[in-house]
Amino acid sequence: MNIQLKKSPIGLDGVPAAETTLSHVDGERGELIIAGERVADLAGKSSFESVTARLWSAATGRPLSEAHVRASLGAARERAFARLPDLLPATRGMSVIDGFRAAIAGLRAENGLEHEATIVGAFPVIAGALVQRARGADAVAPDPTASHAADTLSMLQNRKPEPRAVAALDAYFVTVCDHGMNASTFTTRVVASTQADLFAAVTAGYCALTGPLHGGAPEPVLEMLDAIGTRERIKPWVDDALARGERLMGFGHRVYRVRDPRADVLKAVIERLAADGADLPFAGEVEAYIRQALRRKNPDRPLETNVEFFTAILLDALAIPRQAFTPIFAVARAAGWTAHAREQQRKGRLIRPSSSYVGPMPDGSRG
Repeated sequence: MNIQLKKSPIGLDGVPAAETTLSHVDGERGELIIAGERVADLAGKSSFESVTARLWSAATGRPLSEAHVRASLGAARERAFARLPDLLPATRGMSVIDGFRAAIAGLRAENGLEHEATIVGAFPVIAGALVQRARGADAVAPDPTASHAADTLSMLQNRKPEPRAVAALDAYFVTVCDHGMNASTFTTRVVASTQADLFAAVTAGYCALTGPLHGGAPEPVLEMLDAIGTRERIKPWVDDALARGERLMGFGHRVYRVRDPRADVLKAVIERLAADGADLPFAGEVEAYIRQALRRKNPDRPLETNVEFFTAILLDALAIPRQAFTPIFAVARAAGWTAHAREQQRKGRLIRPSSSYVGPMPDGSRG
């Protein structure tokens, strides 16, 4: 006899798992609100440190200033650099993405210091060290007086970055620092709900981010653009891919039913960088034709451009290696992960959803 169980949406679509003051995603209207402001407004006027201060203040109930966060992150980057000899041995033989996971798993609490800053400050130091090692070079020491975006670029490239590049990366960090109950943030909150520490929760969040259905898609966007190659090949390449039923990377989103609002923010950032080598005209033509082709294929619900399309172009324009795209995404999202973990620990309860059993039942079971 089968037991009739109340069914929930598979994948928990539309099921609230927490109450949060951190961010809100409206998929029907194409709107993202972070700490009370629309993402486009934040990216145009606020630094990563400022938005991080807002997130941490909301999560902990303790007001923090932009200056405090900037100083805390600068000091944390210095501490992380001093710890590299302990963190990097576990990453030998690994890719940048996998090595980053192994290294951040080695982070630990430091007495009397903010765990949030320890984590967020360490991320660009580890990413920079792994990129430099892949080039056969030594890790670049951080500058605690620099902004988080400026120091990230410096440690990745071993040179002082141009102000325009710093502004672009800072806008990117603000744009992707938090995004509602996405897969990695949900993972972080689940682990935090067990009262595990922030380090365990954020490491779990990064593991979720590495999946190609979440944070692992920007690199394939560039591979797609490379495969298309020229303007003359856009139409035949896209048409053939759709005829084969292939997924076009950088289009469609699990939540947004209209255009991802972050895509337009990053597109504007790229336009300001176009003179420095961002090939927006070609990428723009590819985007335009793919959107047109997807509207023909699915007129009732065409797939729109998502944040990953323009993330790929922006990070490539900033000369960030493709293998570092996911860790650099994590550098920004760590602000949201730490905030969500703190909020869950302070206000939430153990997250323990049920499942719908669809297997066989033993004889004699009651329905």
